[in-house]
Amino acid sequence: MIEVLYAIALVMLVAAALPALFEWLWNMTMPEVFGMPALNYWQSFRLLLIAHILFGVPIVTLSIG
Repeated sequence: MIEVLYAIALVMLVAAALPALFEWLWNMTMPEVFGMPALNYWQSFRLLLIAHILFGVPIVTLSIG
């Protein structure tokens, strides 16, 4: 049971951290190199979600057990 709780906590942590990492990488690179606008956290989350839907690759794969 405790492993399931750890897995849920890990999924929640990764789901919160990935958009933040993507936002940081985008905002450090794209505005300076290509003149694109900066993103906020929720825009980063939506872009990751759209990429997942379009390309169908898992953002993170977890192996439990």
